[in-house]
Amino acid sequence: MTAPSHLVVGDPTVTVTAFFAALEDRAVKQALALADDRIVWRNTSLPTVRGKLVGRILRGLDRDWMSIGADFHHVAAAGDVVLTERTDHLRIGSLEIEFWVCGTFEVRDGRIVLWHDHFSWGNVLVGTLRGLFRMRRRSRRAR
Repeated sequence: MTAPSHLVVGDPTVTVTAFFAALEDRAVKQALALADDRIVWRNTSLPTVRGKLVGRILRGLDRDWMSIGADFHHVAAAGDVVLTERTDHLRIGSLEIEFWVCGTFEVRDGRIVLWHDHFSWGNVLVGTLRGLFRMRRRSRRAR
């Protein structure tokens, strides 16, 4: 994942894209340095996660058999609020899932205080089915 070239340091969009770049690079400690200690993380229809629990979850995702990433399609900001439209990538073993996400971020003093993702469970299901299909096709070719 690369941040769009038109962004400048100090811009809240840089904080958000750098956060995702660090997660993709498996640099969870660097990602968390861009998040406020009292960060609020909301995901569609899932429980809200706050503070240190966000760090525990993200560190829990940092496994050899798992990776996360994002391709940003649109990034827009008004003041300290950043809106993103992206495709998230989740790899669990050899299963690779891609799904659309729209995120709202609030950044204060260079740190993310709110991370609110909106996505469709139907889109996650379709992404999972596509990933299973690709995984099966790869395993058949390997035979």
